[in-house]
Amino acid sequence: MKFSRQTTLRAQATVAGVGVHSGLPVTLTLGPAPIDAGFIFVRTGLEGSDREFQATAEQVIATEFATVLGDRDGPLVSTAEHVLAALRGMGVDNAVIEIDGPEVPIMDGSAAAFIAAIDQAGIVTQSAQRRFIQVLKPVSVKVGASFGEIRPYASGFRAEVEIDFTNPVIGQQSYTFDLSPERFRREVGRARTFGLMSDVARLWSAGYALGASFDNTVVFDDERLLNTEGLRYADECARHKVLDVIGDLALAGLPLLGAYRSVRGGHKLNHAVLTALLADRTAWRVVEGEVARRTTRPVVEVGSGIVGGWIAAAYGPDVS
Repeated sequence: MKFSRQTTLRAQATVAGVGVHSGLPVTLTLGPAPIDAGFIFVRTGLEGSDREFQATAEQVIATEFATVLGDRDGPLVSTAEHVLAALRGMGVDNAVIEIDGPEVPIMDGSAAAFIAAIDQAGIVTQSAQRRFIQVLKPVSVKVGASFGEIRPYASGFRAEVEIDFTNPVIGQQSYTFDLSPERFRREVGRARTFGLMSDVARLWSAGYALGASFDNTVVFDDERLLNTEGLRYADECARHKVLDVIGDLALAGLPLLGAYRSVRGGHKLNHAVLTALLADRTAWRVVEGEVARRTTRPVVEVGSGIVGGWIAAAYGPDVS
């Protein structure tokens, strides 16, 4: 974890594709943003004027099959988690994300295309110190068999993900990941969205996964992987869940100093834990880079908060 100055993009870079749920073509452009801006979405292609908003937990209006951002007038951008994961994972603090459709393009189902766009644009250092949300005590959410917790961690941000699918091909997997741009690029950024063939008809009837294909989704039936090219990692499903965690928790607005554990989780659980953390002002503080560098040492876990709520079925399809 680097406790240095804030960063943004040097120039703009554009990707184009289709939305995995909408099936609609969409173009997304990443570009520079000023100090302390965070991640700013600019939604174009609307009747009237463009809509601009900051990507924060308060803007989340749905988490059923993807993280959907919007406002009181309805959804503006769906499936935001992969581009947010790429920005946070690659160490970008401030960026403008301009998008001309209702859903971030799925590309190959991973964050690889957004990493390439960040590489093309370049990353530059800004004059202000990087700021962090430092977790001071554990905060957890438990619903049925699903459990999520964020707790103090001495060395930056860690994700610990466990999945347990009744589908025997996926089964139980776990992955632990300490975030750095180098590790994100190598270990997590190329892990793709996955789902079950048995859920396709239900998703289509509900208006989801209209743009899904073997080009952007890892698909399993009850006996085997259906993609002819195979997996990129033996535990690709667990790694993709880590990718989603990084993107969903980017909605904290600042990088997190803490360890997040997810058991049979997904977007709903990630959002529930983040909102529970932010709601408890005794559980975190904002620190600047130099302070974070001096104080990221083991912290006594002085308490925890259990927050009730409804979480999607643990064994539901992952189409995010």
